[in-house]
Amino acid sequence: MTGVTSHELFRRIAKRISYTVGSPIVCLLAVVLVVGWAIAGPFFGYSDTWQLAINTTTTIITFLMVFLIQNTQNRDSKEIHLKLDELIHAMKKARNSMLDVEDMPDAELARLEGEFRKEAKQRTRERHGLRDDDRA
Repeated sequence: MTGVTSHELFRRIAKRISYTVGSPIVCLLAVVLVVGWAIAGPFFGYSDTWQLAINTTTTIITFLMVFLIQNTQNRDSKEIHLKLDELIHAMKKARNSMLDVEDMPDAELARLEGEFRKEAKQRTRERHGLRDDDRA
């Protein structure tokens, strides 16, 4: 793999692992592992070693998966934002101020959300032939 940076290699590995562990087969394997561990309990006398095996395994896996999944989600979020930004640029009636919406304070986001809800409600009323003074 000539020319692949360590950052790019990590991204590829993280994405592949994230998608793999999200598959039904891996979920089934996890269930089988836990059921197998539970069945083995009586044979090991529910010993500390028996408990430590599952606790250590799940702790390590969880710890590593947090970073891998967060990396994948951050990238997916960035990709979606870029695609939405491109759509905003392409639309003549779109507000360019929406390009930086992810940097707006929460109060401004709440104001915009209220504005869009009001607009959606108005369009729904218009679609049903209702006027502002009609009751829905």
